[in-house]
Amino acid sequence: MRIAVYGGSFNPPHLGHVEAAKTVVNELAPDRFLIVPAGIPPHKDLAGDSPSAEQRMELCRLAFAGIPGAEISDIELRRGGKSYTYDTVTQLRGEYPDAELCLVIGTDMLESFEEWYHFRYLLENCTLAVLSRAEEDGETLRRTAGALTDEYGAQIILLPHEPLEASSEKIRERLPLRAGEDLLPDAVYAEIIRRRYYGAKPELTWLRERALSYLDDYRVAHVAGCESEAVRLARYWGEDPELAAEAAILHDITKRCTKDQQLQYCEKYAIINDNSELQNKSLLHAKTGAALARDVFGADETVCEAIRWHTTGKPDMTRFEKILYLADYIEPTRDFEGIEALRALAFEDLDAAMALGLKMTIEEVRRSGREVYIDTLKAYEWYHEKEK
Repeated sequence: MRIAVYGGSFNPPHLGHVEAAKTVVNELAPDRFLIVPAGIPPHKDLAGDSPSAEQRMELCRLAFAGIPGAEISDIELRRGGKSYTYDTVTQLRGEYPDAELCLVIGTDMLESFEEWYHFRYLLENCTLAVLSRAEEDGETLRRTAGALTDEYGAQIILLPHEPLEASSEKIRERLPLRAGEDLLPDAVYAEIIRRRYYGAKPELTWLRERALSYLDDYRVAHVAGCESEAVRLARYWGEDPELAAEAAILHDITKRCTKDQQLQYCEKYAIINDNSELQNKSLLHAKTGAALARDVFGADETVCEAIRWHTTGKPDMTRFEKILYLADYIEPTRDFEGIEALRALAFEDLDAAMALGLKMTIEEVRRSGREVYIDTLKAYEWYHEKEK
């Protein structure tokens, strides 16, 4: 039996790791392929905002799901303490005394292999499977492999491999800058954004593409218009334009849901509604949209609260909340009497614009014969008084 062992901190697992795993499968054809996330890497500290070992395990399950036969092993997590390869190989050798253990490493690791903890034991009990770039590593790699073979009787297999240039450290640096998505498996990136590991913020193109699946076709133009207007308002009034874009992209993600679907979300997220909300699904979508944005996209409270109040408004909204409310109201696809005055006012006086927008809403609802929701009335009274 041939068992391939591919270990690392996988913090996070990226496309370079996935390509390496494909090479292992294609070149070694192992009977078992163990991918082993380190619990506590012995030679370097994990970044301070890193996920827990169990969370990195889950990221690995997502990353390597498409690799035939790959198994994510918790052998080092269960053992606890620093994750020395020696301990892992010792345990596997005890469980599989007759197996060929192939330790998958990179060329840089081969060059420093004599510095590994109990490296002689590893060479006696493992075949080193080295991911090598034939043209670039060439003679230097063969010389290093030959020296280990001559000195210690090492068994070394060179696996032809064209690495994808990716670094977990560089990816961690890029994630808070709304970048790095192109170097991660999509499922891994989605989970990182959902949990906001590494201080990650969603890349906006990725977020738009994801949000599209929640929208009716005719609402796509509205959401795009809301985003552009929210960004303009945020820049003008000194708020974060990228955060405004994020809120606008997500603000209507449950708008197309039926009333029953809205109520299912309310049950899932323990949302309490009054009788008016239960009768009007357009009132529910702001609440359920905020909950879904938090749960699926890891949106922070600034974004979620803006989504929560973008339909009805409320007294004493934050500047960011007012920006999303007005952007939703005055975005370029909207066309109704008085909108040009409201658009101009939004760049002159946010509170006055809120008062005017809420007044227009109340008048339109009453003309349609519907009851004005209490939060909207309270919001109008508050901004009307402030305006006076």
